[in-house]
Amino acid sequence: MNLQGKTVVVTGCCSGIGADFARLARLSGARVIGLDRNEPTLTLDGFVRVDLAEEAAIDAAVRALPERIDALANIAGVPGTAPVDLLARVNFLGLRHLVQALLPRMPEGGAVVNVASVLGHEWPLRLEQHRALAATRGFGAGLRWLDEHPVAQEHCYQYFKEALIVWTLTQSQPLFLERGVRMNSVAPGPVFTPILGDFVQMLGAERVERDSARMRRPAFSDEIAPAIAFLCSDAARWISGVNLPVDGGLASTYV
Repeated sequence: MNLQGKTVVVTGCCSGIGADFARLARLSGARVIGLDRNEPTLTLDGFVRVDLAEEAAIDAAVRALPERIDALANIAGVPGTAPVDLLARVNFLGLRHLVQALLPRMPEGGAVVNVASVLGHEWPLRLEQHRALAATRGFGAGLRWLDEHPVAQEHCYQYFKEALIVWTLTQSQPLFLERGVRMNSVAPGPVFTPILGDFVQMLGAERVERDSARMRRPAFSDEIAPAIAFLCSDAARWISGVNLPVDGGLASTYV
């Protein structure tokens, strides 16, 4: 994958998919700047420590980033065993705030890739809710909307991945038409990462057993990273507004 000369920002760079994508992007010629709560244990071209749950922390991190950014890969996330408020902040509101803050630094031909999940596949059932949340302006407005429309703990992970897919789809075409910046999402199935156990706990033994029969195995994180790299590259310059399943065919079994 050719990312030669591109400056790429990646959240969640210290483990799992984020770490494998950061390695692949550097090998493909990119200058990679990582964002994470934890200190990196891999080679990067720059690193900014940030708590993506806090608006002020995101703003401070943005001030430390380069003036030109060619691609942004939003890979950081927390599992559904985390409190609803934290999940809303990191998996949707903080991600959205970061994208909106960095868009002015992205030239025509830039790319944003958001990591969603196969668990977001039921977004059409709640489309109007997700459109309403997507329409809120800013981090605080999003929190106020969620206070008025609370999300249950048992469904919060799926809910905010659905919301992320809807926001990506609805914003992608205006962004592409006005700025020439592409935005897509990638929807992995289960992945061997440090939080895989949290997903098993979240979904329960019955759901896990049922889904296990639909696939060969969970993915390795380095099987997800190339799809993100492709969508960041010029090879995908005419792909925008796509939610790409990278799940070993799991999504196809729901049809």
